[in-house]
Amino acid sequence: MNLNLEGKIALVSGASRGIGKAVAKLLAEQGAYVFGSATTAEGADAVTDSFREQRLPGEGVLLDVTNNENVESLITTLSSQNKAPSILVNNAGITCDNLVLRMDDEEWYRVIETNLNAVYRLTKACLKPMFRARWGRIISIGSVVGLSGNAGQANYTAAKAGVAGFSRTLAQEMGSRHITVNVVAPGFIETDMTALLPDMVKDEMLKRIPMKRLGNIEDVAALVAFLASDAANYITGETISVNGGMYMA
Repeated sequence: MNLNLEGKIALVSGASRGIGKAVAKLLAEQGAYVFGSATTAEGADAVTDSFREQRLPGEGVLLDVTNNENVESLITTLSSQNKAPSILVNNAGITCDNLVLRMDDEEWYRVIETNLNAVYRLTKACLKPMFRARWGRIISIGSVVGLSGNAGQANYTAAKAGVAGFSRTLAQEMGSRHITVNVVAPGFIETDMTALLPDMVKDEMLKRIPMKRLGNIEDVAALVAFLASDAANYITGETISVNGGMYMA
């Protein structure tokens, strides 16, 4: 199976830690030049340093995915340097959990803006260069709860379900230009966030997972790299779960 990404340019949002960092690393290992975004200058510098330390092709960029002018400026700059992304991984996201009865508008709109509107914004900015090149890969990180729902996360689940619907429609619109659009939906993955959870919560999670373990960030990155490659030429409009059997649609 050929996962060679030599000559490809990738943009991974939210690449300073967790899943985004693992995805950026693996795409670079497969030969792509990777721009990994972070929301702070310190984060972007850390991404650059990580690439340099591992002698991988890539660098960090400062990007606020909720700011349309910021997004447009980055893609315009990259395009002017003949570095327009042909692979886009929409990974940046936040949570702001609360029961619907107690959720205020700010909690709702912050999550929708970052997790859904930003996917539309960044994808649209990258589409024109892909359209002209007649090749592209758009991969968005969804979530198991976007499929199953989850009490206390109405904003987050709505955003992730919206990403899946958006991706299916875009796949239909872009298929004739050899641009594939897919969603990778992780389950409970070992990250900085899950490391902070109490053992009781983790134990309850494991009871719901047939494989009896949390996933790791490399499990997710491997699927993203596959979908970014020519080996996945005929896969589009799909939401593919990486959840150890926790939820089977």
